[in-house]
Amino acid sequence: MEETLLTVDTCSRAGSVAVSRGERLLGEIFLCSSANHTQHLLTTLRTLLKEVDIPLSAVDAFGVVLGPGSFTGLRVGVATVKGLAMALNRPVVGLSSLRVLAMQAPFASHQVCALLDARKKEVYAGLFSWETGMPSALGEERVIPPEELLSSLEGEILFIGDGAEAYRTFIVRRLGERARFVPWSQNAPRAGHAAVLALEDLRQGMTILPTHLAPRYIRPSEAEIMWSLRQSEPLIEG
Repeated sequence: MEETLLTVDTCSRAGSVAVSRGERLLGEIFLCSSANHTQHLLTTLRTLLKEVDIPLSAVDAFGVVLGPGSFTGLRVGVATVKGLAMALNRPVVGLSSLRVLAMQAPFASHQVCALLDARKKEVYAGLFSWETGMPSALGEERVIPPEELLSSLEGEILFIGDGAEAYRTFIVRRLGERARFVPWSQNAPRAGHAAVLALEDLRQGMTILPTHLAPRYIRPSEAEIMWSLRQSEPLIEG
């Protein structure tokens, strides 16, 4: 069976959507914009489906990057896919943004460290190996200060992602010749690569009910932090 997938990534400022059928990428739109994904995601989806001449009703399943990444961007992408999948009664595959990034360093001979800038002097980090022919996670994904992350790495490391761009000078200063970097054009996740992972998970039955779909932030949102602080405040009596 050649499954038709519609895959969405909005985990960073660079967003993308892709349509694939079986193991063929039919079309992809990638856009790095200062505008909120809310302003163009649905329009981009409609444009792509029209260009590849596939109606939305012909989509068999959806893939969506769940995070970690931009809280606002993730909410937009997940909410859009959730609505479409519920309306069409289609399954959804949820994907890690860091594993999608690692897809852009195929068959790397070194461990791949995927980094997204988490702001607040932290990065979202995931370490991967290509020994099995696909990026396999080496430990848990985490949000961590760059200095602490680098102290935990051994051997030569290939860095990828906007976090690698943001902290490149610092990484080189700490690791020297042990640090390797991909070309700058590969530092943003791409929905076309996410579609490869989505198809693999779909065929293995690793899907999510649309009603259960939710972003994977790793770090608490500002609202959650403020709520926690308010709960810990002592009550003032009398």
